[in-house]
Amino acid sequence: MTDAHPETRTLVLLRHAKAEQGSDAADDANRSLSARGDADAAAAGAWLAHHGLLPDVVICSTARRTRQTWHGVAMGMTGSPPEGGPTGPSPTVRYEPGAYDAHPEELLALVRTVDPAARTALLIAHNPGISLLSAYLDPEGTDEEGLRTAEVAVHTGTVGWAEFGPGASLTARHTARG
Repeated sequence: MTDAHPETRTLVLLRHAKAEQGSDAADDANRSLSARGDADAAAAGAWLAHHGLLPDVVICSTARRTRQTWHGVAMGMTGSPPEGGPTGPSPTVRYEPGAYDAHPEELLALVRTVDPAARTALLIAHNPGISLLSAYLDPEGTDEEGLRTAEVAVHTGTVGWAEFGPGASLTARHTARG
């Protein structure tokens, strides 16, 4: 994403898309996306591409539903007129076990490890951590219900990734539905 301030960093938070119901808590990390979730993930990717929010770095939980969400987003970013466009260079993708069931501080710690040269980072994770991170970054933009499945929250800041934190303005929200 290009803007007037070369120091601007854009953090895109994405709650994973709709998943199938699990049979027990022990198998939670292996739940797959539902058919609606597949469509919503692709719609999120198309929205990101349409708004020029193509990530340089993707941090993704290792849970099956988040990995499938990233796959759908990546497919959606290839786009088809008029919704999307070419994805440009492929992002660096980091699958992080620590993003599963993480607290907002843990998610922010992952964000702070992003390559300083990256301008846009996409974090795909779970509630409540992802919603709480968005609220921590910009309490004024908070929705009491948190992020819905396949909802995007875009935060921008004028500091490097290592200092990214409160004060990163919520500049856009979108709930993707395919």
